[in-house]
Amino acid sequence: MIDSALAHLASQLNQMFRRRVVLAEDMVVVSNLQELGGGAVPSVANKLVLFLGGISRDTAAHRTRGTITGEQGSQVSGPEPLFLNLLVICAATFSGQTYPEALRFLADAITFFQATPVFDHQNTPDLDPRIERIVLNIENLSAGEMHSLWSIHGGHYLPSVLYRVRLVCLDPGTTQRRDPLVSQPEVGARP
Repeated sequence: MIDSALAHLASQLNQMFRRRVVLAEDMVVVSNLQELGGGAVPSVANKLVLFLGGISRDTAAHRTRGTITGEQGSQVSGPEPLFLNLLVICAATFSGQTYPEALRFLADAITFFQATPVFDHQNTPDLDPRIERIVLNIENLSAGEMHSLWSIHGGHYLPSVLYRVRLVCLDPGTTQRRDPLVSQPEVGARP
């Protein structure tokens, strides 16, 4: 599901770049910046790279699930949907003479996500059916937080933007159990 969310964001950016600039290949990829051994991933050169910086459960909003009450009892739905916050980094891996190009592509990506901060099944029908919607918000980092973030990811700062991606994952939506109604004791009955 997380892979689908990042792939969806990359696909949307690639479609936007194809509309604006004629490109023979995808400009945006989902990838690590470094191999496990520490070497650079060759396929990310001169690309915008989306990668995961962290995952947390979204507990900020109070979400409740309703129950359906009928004569035979109340039906209790299954577990609540999972609400996740993904920290997604969009980094431009251009260098040398192409550095100004990196800044242009990064600015275009920021502009696109600012104009389209929510992806759902109405505006992007190809969104994974397990995901209800994806909501993007830019996160501000202090210099110390930015240093820590890039230290974790290899120590070499790249022009980048950090998004908090709020991901609403659908639950199975099936009835798990039935709870009986609380009934009135019969008149004259002893406890």
